[in-house]
Amino acid sequence: MQRIAVVGSPGSGKTTVARELADRLHLPHIELDAIFHQPGWNPLPDDEFTLRVGAAIAGDRWITDGNYQRIVRPIIWPRADTVVFLDLPKRTIMHALLKRSVRRSWRREELWNGNREQFRNFVKPKPEDNLLVWAWTRYDGYRTRYLDAMQDPQFAHIEFVQLRSRPEVAKWLDQWH
Repeated sequence: MQRIAVVGSPGSGKTTVARELADRLHLPHIELDAIFHQPGWNPLPDDEFTLRVGAAIAGDRWITDGNYQRIVRPIIWPRADTVVFLDLPKRTIMHALLKRSVRRSWRREELWNGNREQFRNFVKPKPEDNLLVWAWTRYDGYRTRYLDAMQDPQFAHIEFVQLRSRPEVAKWLDQWH
């Protein structure tokens, strides 16, 4: 495993798993959210995002975390040798996402480029404005997309690792001392 993409629904633990695996395998970690979300939560334009991600994965060894399938999957997955799909149950993801979002909001934790989660976003009804609503309404789509990709012949060069529970994730990570 030299070029790894960690994917899954928001709240599944993509960044945590990618950081841990990057540390254990001594790989550069590329957090796609940190590139995409500019100050004030402004998205980086698609062409600039693609350029920055392309530059970040130009090396022979790396691990990315994040989805952005429409924009950067076409440049990440052809080079990836492994895709780790965190396919956790919806209830597990929602619990983790709620807990994490409340903690981040309460502590005013900076995420990327000065951005912070805010309590007022928890009551916004539009998925684009409320991560909890986004995760709830998009869960099935993420899951279907990755299950389909695992069967797609264009990705036959990729080793897919599908992890379905937190204990399964921990057991899988433990093999990479």
